[in-house]
Amino acid sequence: MRCFFASDLHGRTERYRRLISRIELERPDAVFLGGDLLPMPHAARRPSDPVYTDFINDFLAAEFDRLRGALGSSYPSVFVILGNDDPRSEEAAILEAVDRGTWEYVHDRRAALGCLTVYGYACVPPTPFLLKDWERYDVSRFVDPGSVSPEEGLRSVAVSPSEVRHATIRRDLERLAGEDDLTRSVFLFHSPPYETDLDRAALDGVRVGDVPLDIHVGSVAIRRFIAERQPLLTLHGHIHESPTLTGSWRDRIGRTHLLSAAHDGPELALVRFDPDALGDAARELC
Repeated sequence: MRCFFASDLHGRTERYRRLISRIELERPDAVFLGGDLLPMPHAARRPSDPVYTDFINDFLAAEFDRLRGALGSSYPSVFVILGNDDPRSEEAAILEAVDRGTWEYVHDRRAALGCLTVYGYACVPPTPFLLKDWERYDVSRFVDPGSVSPEEGLRSVAVSPSEVRHATIRRDLERLAGEDDLTRSVFLFHSPPYETDLDRAALDGVRVGDVPLDIHVGSVAIRRFIAERQPLLTLHGHIHESPTLTGSWRDRIGRTHLLSAAHDGPELALVRFDPDALGDAARELC
């Protein structure tokens, strides 16, 4: 089985066009999109970048619908989650494209891919950023120095105060996986697990007051979940600079292979893998 994985494209249309051209050329069986898919509202934009008032309907879903028409029965299974920079108010447009057969939306859900089961989870631990649609407390109500609590900040979709205060990534993952056998499972996460080669942030020497910041910013809950449940494969993004800082876009926790498509350069970071030959996974900057 040939699979593509990309993440953190942040609405950059040239990255999407490179991805779509490679899908059209290579015709993989499955494509995984790991969140932070939409333009960042206040990000610097080059004069040549097109502006879309409705990025999903006017560009993203439209391009994948065009691809589906061109490839016909060769169109891959496409699995999508959003990320912490994507307003949850855009989830409705993602779901409309699900109804058309454009992709499968797997946040907090599961889906079939041959003999594999795909699970998706978009939420990340508290960050310094103000959009909190996809942020949860991790294993407790602790918030790292310099970060903003999920009970503060802004949301594009209303959530009950009880959920905001008490929900955790740990409990979400317990509920999502239940008692399932995860031997043949793929987890599409946005956050990487804590203290791996995939969650290293450029925080060396940075302090809040007298407190040095942790250079590892991934999820403790996700790390513990992987260690305890040992899925076949987990896919991650979120921390763009981590592969540059650690020199690695992959890691292992026990038997589980971890792959990241995060990248801090202008290129598309495209990860190719076969679930039955994960040691041969490759990452191309294109």
